[in-house]
Amino acid sequence: MTEVQSPFAPSYLPANDALRLTLHNEVHARPQAGISMPALVVYVAVLNEGVSREQEGAHLRQLPGQEDLNLERLQGNFVRLQFDGYTLKWERHSEFTRYSLVQPLPAHALLGAVEPELLSALVLPAAWLRSIPGRTMAAIKVVMVHGNLAEPEATLAQAQAWFGPQPIVASLMGSTGHSWVVTDFMLRPGGFERMLVIGPQSTTQTRAGRISQRLLELETYRLMALRGLPVAKELAPLLAQAESQLADITAQLENKSAADQDLLDTLVSLSARVERATASHVYRFSATRAYQALVAQRLAELREQTISGTQTLGEFMQRRLSPAMATVAATEQRLASLSERVARASALLRTRVDIVTESQNQQLLSKLTRGQEMQLHLQTTVEGLSIAAISYYVISLLLYGAKALKAGGVPLNPELACGALIPLVLWAVWSATRRLHNSVVKLSQQY
Repeated sequence: MTEVQSPFAPSYLPANDALRLTLHNEVHARPQAGISMPALVVYVAVLNEGVSREQEGAHLRQLPGQEDLNLERLQGNFVRLQFDGYTLKWERHSEFTRYSLVQPLPAHALLGAVEPELLSALVLPAAWLRSIPGRTMAAIKVVMVHGNLAEPEATLAQAQAWFGPQPIVASLMGSTGHSWVVTDFMLRPGGFERMLVIGPQSTTQTRAGRISQRLLELETYRLMALRGLPVAKELAPLLAQAESQLADITAQLENKSAADQDLLDTLVSLSARVERATASHVYRFSATRAYQALVAQRLAELREQTISGTQTLGEFMQRRLSPAMATVAATEQRLASLSERVARASALLRTRVDIVTESQNQQLLSKLTRGQEMQLHLQTTVEGLSIAAISYYVISLLLYGAKALKAGGVPLNPELACGALIPLVLWAVWSATRRLHNSVVKLSQQY
């Protein structure tokens, strides 16, 4: 990896690693904004699958005064745009992109109002919000107002009137109880849900910014974590069918009631379905675990305390979130277990096939051995006949030679002489045949 110099590498330090500044500045990559209360925070999170950074940049350039916004500013996945009286923050994450608008709160929406209407007060054009690239995952309006926390009953009644007749949940945030957060977790006709933050006059802009960021991240990560639940429900029938089929295959393996090839074909098909489901959904399950951990972390950061007469956000959220996460985790484990069981069944079938194949090979070798023995017997028989035939021809040649000698005047009885030579000829032919046989055997053993 290359080394780089920078103003932060004085002469008495080695050269910086290429990633040092990037990794060091990561902690400052997404700074939180200071919010002056009372304020309205309008937040939209959209899934950015298939949406490029260039498309999002082109959409941001439609805002007034942002015609020169270049892509280099978007490479860090974070941009805060300053306008006259409001700010807009753009953040791109791996699966979603967040747009956070911070603007002054209209006077008619302060604490004490009854179900105030907020959309007409937005400083951004409705058409611009509607045309944000992507698909909406979360849309929240966070209203941050001052209130008297020393009178909890009166403040809670005002908050209830602000939301309307539906039940609300509320928490006292911080170990010192510095502010309240109230919500009903309801989607309203405009597509937004509402959160109300009530803090004293002494609430700083930095604290207000932290509260807003934690609440928005909490709700976003909750919804992103729940994306694994429909996947788990969709997989349930497939898993039930696959488990039943695997049980049938295992029973057939035990009873030997089906041909190995048929079982192998069925197992291959089942294994392919299970592996396809695993490959298609493993990322979603992993992401669900990560988002669940972030939800727990953000809840812990709120340090909630109970407000008499209401549930806290954490209690209300976990009541439904925990069973959903348990369902997703169980489905993930069930899928992994099914994959392992299919692999074990395949191993059992392969073992059975290997045993059958080995038995067939042994039978084949036994047949080959018997054939070789028969061939050896036949060869021995042929060799015996060959010795007799060769000896016959040799004796015949000697007889003709003896007759020729007798005709030439040699006193010799050809028949008697050849008859006497028969044992010697037989021994000589047998001896030569054995030597040739032994030479062939030694030569074959070498190869």
